Amino acid sequence: MKFGKEFAAQMVQEWQEAYMHYSKLKSILKDILRFKQKNKEPLTMATTTTTTKGALNRRASLYRAFSGLTNRYKPVSAMKNNEDEVILVSAVQEGGVEGDYQTMFLMSGEEGGEFELLFFRRLDDEFNKVLRFYKKKVEEVMLEADELSKQMNALTALRIKVDNPVVKGTDMVNLADKGFSSNSSSLSHSHPINGGKQGWTHMDVIQETEMSNEEEMKEIDDRHFRPAPLDVLDHVKINVELETPIATLRSVIKSSKSDLSFSKQELRTAEEKITQAFVEFYRKLRLLKSYCFLNQLAFSKIMKKYDKITLRNASKTYLQMVDKSYLGSSDEVTKLMGRVEDTYVKHFANGNRRKGLKTLRPQAKKERHRITFLYGFFSGCSIALIVAIIVSIHARNLLKSQGRDQYMVNIFPLYSLFGYIVLHMLMYAGNVFFWKRYRVNFSFIFGFKQGTELGYREVLLLSSGLSLLALAGVISHLDMEMDPRTKSFRTLTELIPLFLLIVTLPDFFLADQLTSQVQAFRSLEFYICYYGWGNFKERSNTCEESEVYKVLYIVVAIIPYWIRFVQCLRRLVEEKDTAHGLNGLKYFSTIAAVTIRTIYSHQKQKTKTWLVLAAATSGIATMTSTYWDIVIDWGLLNRNSTNPWLRDKLVVPHKGVYYAAMVLNCVLRLAWMQQVLGIQTVPFLHKTALVAVVASLEIIRRGIWNFFRLENEHLNNVGKYRAFKSVPLPFYYEYSADKST
Repeated sequence: MKFGKEFAAQMVQEWQEAYMHYSKLKSILKDILRFKQKNKEPLTMATTTTTTKGALNRRASLYRAFSGLTNRYKPVSAMKNNEDEVILVSAVQEGGVEGDYQTMFLMSGEEGGEFELLFFRRLDDEFNKVLRFYKKKVEEVMLEADELSKQMNALTALRIKVDNPVVKGTDMVNLADKGFSSNSSSLSHSHPINGGKQGWTHMDVIQETEMSNEEEMKEIDDRHFRPAPLDVLDHVKINVELETPIATLRSVIKSSKSDLSFSKQELRTAEEKITQAFVEFYRKLRLLKSYCFLNQLAFSKIMKKYDKITLRNASKTYLQMVDKSYLGSSDEVTKLMGRVEDTYVKHFANGNRRKGLKTLRPQAKKERHRITFLYGFFSGCSIALIVAIIVSIHARNLLKSQGRDQYMVNIFPLYSLFGYIVLHMLMYAGNVFFWKRYRVNFSFIFGFKQGTELGYREVLLLSSGLSLLALAGVISHLDMEMDPRTKSFRTLTELIPLFLLIVTLPDFFLADQLTSQVQAFRSLEFYICYYGWGNFKERSNTCEESEVYKVLYIVVAIIPYWIRFVQCLRRLVEEKDTAHGLNGLKYFSTIAAVTIRTIYSHQKQKTKTWLVLAAATSGIATMTSTYWDIVIDWGLLNRNSTNPWLRDKLVVPHKGVYYAAMVLNCVLRLAWMQQVLGIQTVPFLHKTALVAVVASLEIIRRGIWNFFRLENEHLNNVGKYRAFKSVPLPFYYEYSADKST
């Protein structure tokens, strides 16, 4: 793989604008190469006619100055002319502080020198951009390190208070004099309730000391330590409430920060939050270190490429400047990583360094061939079963049989539930594939733990396995009903869909796109009614005649939208952003549309009043949802964009994909018209099957929406250089305490 592609693949995608623009500098070098080839002095006629381009390049290399068999030998002419007189790099002083770097190209008077002068100007711009970004991020992590230190002081004091509730004030010094050392007991998040000895389990907590090596650590461990002072607890409040809607509403009335109660549950929750904070902070340090290394490597590669093209030796001078700059000489991140490792291993991994580093450095997930084999095998079996079902239906002429309507009304909804789930999972697998292909950091956006997210192969394995079970149930149901030997087992035959549901129901909750699974919820409701109150032995039910069923039919449909509506209200309260209120109104309009549309569809004698209401509410909901999809969620339809009616930055290189997606989203949003207007597009298609088709179209629309929604969110993260999730810390320092320190 060429370095340019490898460089792009290893970037922190949210920071991609802050990396050195390798391809832009490489394009300038190509211009220099083309100019030199175009203006190269012609050789003799005989040589020109008999020597190929490759031979010319090989012969030209024979005339380069010999660099010596060892690095110690340097020709005087090369040192004098090629190093000292090609470029001069200096740092501009701004108010006594080292500022941006500037490179003076000393060969600008040569023919084609303007191209090389442009190259060094762009090179300086890229280096200064990288340097400023790196300095800014290092300052941020140092501030975060200070905050984590405060949190650890509070946690240490809380541990002592919980395990030694009688210890107060200066008594701590006396306890420290009794020989408690840092290795007397490790500081894990185990408590006396879990088998420790109350009174000393956490008494070896100390103020963190900077340690450079194992010998210093051992030397310090042999001394006595002063435990952390307990008076820090007088200046902090605890924030360990779960982030739930109830907690949000409670915070409106009363602050979520409360006084410490010094309970073990409080301590356990605080430790969990600080553990998450340490893991996320260490991940940030690793990515920052990788950013520094990759950019240094990129500058080295581009300068060596420059030397090769121009036959100069300017790379040494420039790379010496890079090494001496803050980017190359700063070691704050490396030292901080060491301190974080030592702290985490000691306090949260029971002193087990391997266990602690395994948590801090999660391994990349390995692709397993058996997953590919299994989902391929399951997919092949599913296709074979689909063919078998089609052949069976055609051979037995089931579409024209007397029991067709009875089967479609009672049995088809039971199996269609699995079809909705499989289709949604297939769309999600496609989303994951294209997100990875176009480097959309979906695992960060979703908040997945690193290395635990499902790849598209795993999702395909789940969907193909579920489809295989469902299709096997369908064909066995048909065979048992038609076969004279098993026809008497009618009760067992009708229970096949119920057995299938019990086996696969947990997988259904993997889908988070509940608003597009309304029909799946209704199918689940039909399962309960059919097997609970229906006469499944005779394949008949009176569900639609029950008023309770009709009410629940509406309730289960609006639950997903109601959840999103409440979430919008919660974010409106927390963030004070009116956009969330408008989004909540959008979901409320959808709730009204679904409710009125369902009432209209259940009317035996449909009235024009309900028809107008259903059409009006559905029209309003469709227009607002379509506008929100395209303009807000996707960020498209920007008139002033460099890409007409799209947005400035696009992940997919083909613009037509975006225009097609917008049109398709509008068309699929209008699927409700079939239910309101009673359109029968295919004469031989049963009403229940038509409902399933419309529900499937909504799932497909949701799958398309998923890709562009996350693409827009990813680009927003890129624009704000947001590559890490914020982890709530358990302790809140009062401002009075901050001012006094």
